[in-house]
Amino acid sequence: MDSVIEAKELQIERKRFHVEFRENDRGRFLRITEEAHGRRNTIIVPSTGVGDFTAAIGEVLRCERMLGLFLALAFQAL
Repeated sequence: MDSVIEAKELQIERKRFHVEFRENDRGRFLRITEEAHGRRNTIIVPSTGVGDFTAAIGEVLRCERMLGLFLALAFQAL
């Protein structure tokens, strides 16, 4: 049986996200669940990989911001 250590819920547009840090007999883990249109998708990241997981998300978001700045500058130049 899992026990919840910390949990947050987010509503973004028509999607609801549940972000939970949990623990069970096998260890601790991060569980992220997306609910939309009656469907549910879940990913589970063991606590040993949470640092790498959040670092990867940070890198992807930095690239997205850089691309957005580049496109904004390119359109200004037109």
